[in-house]
Formats: sequence, structure tokens, C-alpha cells
Amino acid sequence: MTPQNLVIIMADEHAGRYAGYAGHTVVQTPKMDRLAERGTRFTNAYSTSPICMPARAAFATGRYPHDTGYVCNATPYDGRVPGWPQQLGRSGVPVTSIGKLHYRDATVDTGFAESLVPMHAPDGIGDLFGLIRTPPLPVRYGVRQVAEQVGPGESSYSRYDRLILENTLRWIEETAPNLPEPWVLFVSFVCPHFPLIAPPEFYDLYDPDRLDLPKACRPEDWPQHPWFDAFRSSYITDSFFDDDRRRKAIAGYFGLCSFVDSLLGQVVDAVDGSAFAERTQLIYTSDHGDNLGARGLWQKSNFYEESAHIPLILAGEGVPRNAVRTTPVSLIDFYPTVLEATGHGDGSSPVNPDARSLFSIAGEPDDPGREVFCEYHAAGAVNGVYMLRQGPWKYIHYANMPAQLFNLDNDPEELDDLASDPAYAETLKRFHTALSVRLDPVAVDADIKAAQRKILDSHGGAEAVLARGSMGASPPPGTQSRRRTE
Repeated sequence: MTPQNLVIIMADEHAGRYAGYAGHTVVQTPKMDRLAERGTRFTNAYSTSPICMPARAAFATGRYPHDTGYVCNATPYDGRVPGWPQQLGRSGVPVTSIGKLHYRDATVDTGFAESLVPMHAPDGIGDLFGLIRTPPLPVRYGVRQVAEQVGPGESSYSRYDRLILENTLRWIEETAPNLPEPWVLFVSFVCPHFPLIAPPEFYDLYDPDRLDLPKACRPEDWPQHPWFDAFRSSYITDSFFDDDRRRKAIAGYFGLCSFVDSLLGQVVDAVDGSAFAERTQLIYTSDHGDNLGARGLWQKSNFYEESAHIPLILAGEGVPRNAVRTTPVSLIDFYPTVLEATGHGDGSSPVNPDARSLFSIAGEPDDPGREVFCEYHAAGAVNGVYMLRQGPWKYIHYANMPAQLFNLDNDPEELDDLASDPAYAETLKRFHTALSVRLDPVAVDADIKAAQRKILDSHGGAEAVLARGSMGASPPPGTQSRRRTE
């Protein structure tokens, strides 16, 4: 393909279903819908690891967490494993980031020629609580903030996103015209990540009293599984919610989705109004989703669709218009995507044979046989979790615990786990074998836990970390995080 500029716009915690173009009947995202109409949307796109830092490391490196060691929010990306920004930089392609990176800190070389208003790991360390994975898991009292901070208003995150937008529009107008082409711009907003406080003009689009409660939100409807029993003992978020607060939180999240939609629209309009519009391709995505109270779960950290499924829209010269691709894809596919867009790749990945350019996939018929692999080894995970998605099937493997199996064509809400049904024993066996070819899930789990214990010990051990308290959302530049011990 002809080399093009590329603008990647990433939200934080935007679940793939919460957009008009995705068929949601309540959430209003007219700018995303318009972008989808002029490009290709991927309906089965996934976070490689549904929590911020490992997802963003996989996005940068094109490799899996167990390959790189960036497995949790206490192992922030540090440039040690080269990513596509380094490769493009070596090839003379200018690469700029604006907004949230969630890497170790501003001193590490992650390949960006310029990083404007970046957000990084708190104190260059991140979430040490997530390193404690031996039961009983520590209670994360900081999650009370998820329930406390809901409704209309401005938060440090919405103000930060406005700052990111301001810097982005200035960069498009003043800097981009003076750069050699092609170039890559990565714009990374933090909403709709909690706090679920939406600017009033967007919150008011949604009347909490008219919103449905989350599915399976009553304890009697929660899936019975030992992994989730342990997870809920740590993430006690739902205990701080009643139905009124649930609806206000959902209205806040929906409002934030519309807020991000407005930010995206202004970035797209700025590109469309530039002299380089015809030479610039656009991508919208997120690092992971949000459970939003479904099954009594909030935030992310599992492989249900609410948490792991992400939006992904590709638009620009040569991209099929108003097209839908059901081929499964994930964040690892961005590495070959940026290489192909800028004329430095052929659509395959030089670092991961599983990865392929989204431009290549968009130009081909759907491939139901493509297998996407994802994994989770972070906060609340008493054991490692591995996901395979292929065709209608989603297989979720918990190290040393029972697996789950869902047919998303027949059961898109994932309310019917087929793993214990004898009729699907062969399907379950097939996926277990496919996972075993990739890795030994128990051995990988043990190796990662051992590495995490070393990091924990370097910070004084579990008791010292527990005494500091658990933190909520990472603070934007210029603000401080809050910790809670009760």
C-alpha cells in the first residue's frame, strides 16, 4: 500500500458494545458512527490483557505479556522490549504521543520522538497490590471510589482529556505540516475510565431512572466459579452499590462514552480539514472494556465480553467503506498495522507470527478460523487466565481451575457456560489442546508469580505494601493518587 500518515486514537476502558455503530440503542456516539461509515469496523476485537499496563505494552510491542514480562500494573512498559515506535524511529518516521501512555516514566526510551502531557505509572512503580496473588487476596478498599464518584460534573480525568485534545489540535495545525511524511500520531484519552463522572452536557443525555440495571447483577445470578469467588474477595466494588447508584454509574459511563465521542470527532475534523487529510489514515480503539456492574463486576480484569472486547474502527485511503469484519483481532495486530501504513511492512509482524496488519485483514473476506489469544496475570487473579477466541467460540482457561466455554453466536451475553456439558466435550478438548500447543498454562502461571514475588520483595514484601493501602485510578499529570486501607 502507498505510505500514509496514521492517527491512532485510543480511549481507556471503552467496552466495544457501547457505541451506536455497534448496535447499542442507548449510547450516543455520532462521531464514531460516522467514522465507522467511512471505514471498516472489527466486531471481534480484543484486549490482549484486559488491564491498562499489560494491554498498552502489548499494543506497543506486538507481543504477549508472558513473552515480555509486562504482565500487570506493577510491570509498566520501559522500552526494554522494542516496540513499533522504536522501529519506525530507526526508519526515520516521526512518532508522537499525546496523553496517557501508562509506561514506567518519562525517562525511558519508548521510541516516541515527542510525548506531550503523558500519564505514566504512579511513582514509576504502579499497582503493587496486584503483585499479591496468594489467597486470601488483599481487600482493595480503594475501589470504594468507583461507587462514590458517579454522576454529573468534571473530574481530573475529563479535565485531562480536554488538555490532551487541546494539545492534539495544536499539533495537527502547527507541527504536523512541518514534519516529513509519513508520520504517526498516537492520541490517548483516559475516559470513559472511572471516575464515572461525566460533564453535565453529556451526563444529561441519559436519565438514570430510565436505564436498565446490569445483567446478572444480583448475587444469586452471579456465575459460580472459584476464580471469581477469589476475585470478588479482593475487588469488593459491588458491595458499595445500590440500584440507584448503579444507574447513576451507568449514566456516568454512557455520558463519558459520548464525551469521548465528541473528543474523537474534533480530532477527526481537524485531520479532515488539513492539507494532509487525503494522506492520513485513522484508527479508533480502546485498551480494554468495563464490566459496568454485570455479574456484580466493575472495571475490567476478566475475559467476559464487557471487559475484554474493545471497539476498533479503521478508516482512510484503501480501507473498505462501511464494512464489517468479524475476523477476530487484538492489540498485538497494531505492530504490523503501523508498519504497513507507513510503508515499512508487508502486513506480517516481524516480532509475532500470530499478528497481522489490520489493513490486510480489512481487505480480505472474514476468516472464522483465525485464533486470537489473550491472557491475564494481574490484580485479583489468584491464578493466570488464558483466552482463545475462534469463530463463535470463546474458551477461557484458568490455571488449576475449571475452564469456561461460550458460543457467542447463540449466547452473546455469555450466560450459558458450556464447559461442563458433555455435548461439548470435544470442543473443550480441542481448545485445551490448542492452548497447550502455545504454552503450559500452569508453568507460565508459576513463572509469572515467581517474578511478581521478586518485585514485591524489592518493595518490602506484602506487609509493607498492604500497610500503604490500595490506590484507585492513576492520577493525571500534576495530581496525586489516593490510597485507602479501609
